[in-house]
Amino acid sequence: MPYKDSFIGVFRGEQTDGVPHVYLGRSKDAIHWEFDEERIPFVDEDGNPAMPAYAYDPRLVKVEDTYYIIWCQDFYGASIGMAKTTDFETFTRLESPFIPFNRNAVLFPRKINDKYMMLSRPSDSGHTPFGDIFVSESPDMVYWGRHRHVMSRGNNWWESLKIGGGAAPIETSEGWLMFYHGVSGTCNGYVYSVGGAILDIDNPSIVKYRCKDFLLTPEQWYEERGFVPNVCFPCATLHDSVTGRIAIYYGAADSYVGLAFTQFEDIMNYVMDNSKVTDTDTDLGKR
Repeated sequence: MPYKDSFIGVFRGEQTDGVPHVYLGRSKDAIHWEFDEERIPFVDEDGNPAMPAYAYDPRLVKVEDTYYIIWCQDFYGASIGMAKTTDFETFTRLESPFIPFNRNAVLFPRKINDKYMMLSRPSDSGHTPFGDIFVSESPDMVYWGRHRHVMSRGNNWWESLKIGGGAAPIETSEGWLMFYHGVSGTCNGYVYSVGGAILDIDNPSIVKYRCKDFLLTPEQWYEERGFVPNVCFPCATLHDSVTGRIAIYYGAADSYVGLAFTQFEDIMNYVMDNSKVTDTDTDLGKR
């Protein structure tokens, strides 16, 4: 995301022992990046080292004057880790928001009804063959509750196995534009594609529009071949309200970071014109 006169980001880095951790990257143009050699030095509230055993699928979201890093980690099983910073020098760990098992957490970039809001995807300890998107709220980034169901895995083949959060939702006049990932099962393994939906601006458990088509699916060699083949996994966006351009950063085959561009009006019109919602999409997500 923009920071001072340039850009900053958090990235998954695979180490030579195979364990992933998160690293800081900096760029003048958001395309050419330089990365810190050492992993992000997380500390606890007393300033003592507090490094996770592993960390992957990071997101970076600014809410008010604080930057939050969210990732998947080990909390006696796969769950969500979080930390905060205001200067990208000190990174203070926060309490884990959920018990295992959970993945794909991402904050909304502002409070809604004076509450922090976060999307997540409850899962299991393995290569989860199921999963829906839920939203939770917190008054203080410590205690999370009022969990609501947002979206089920779709009736469309490309997202028929499971879905999960992606980049931080973008606030628009129609609602929250959300890029998420959908997974299908094939005879040769899973295929991860990028989908799009628009959530209600005041109650994001309600899906207003949900595109029946994928927006991006593995086609290029760096999306099809890598550590985990056939993956397009949205992680971050940059958007310019003046030009309408949106840049989407996505994991490609768990080995590269891909970058794609679209125009705000094009993507909003496409999602709305090709929308297909279900009863569980449009209800309050509470039973």
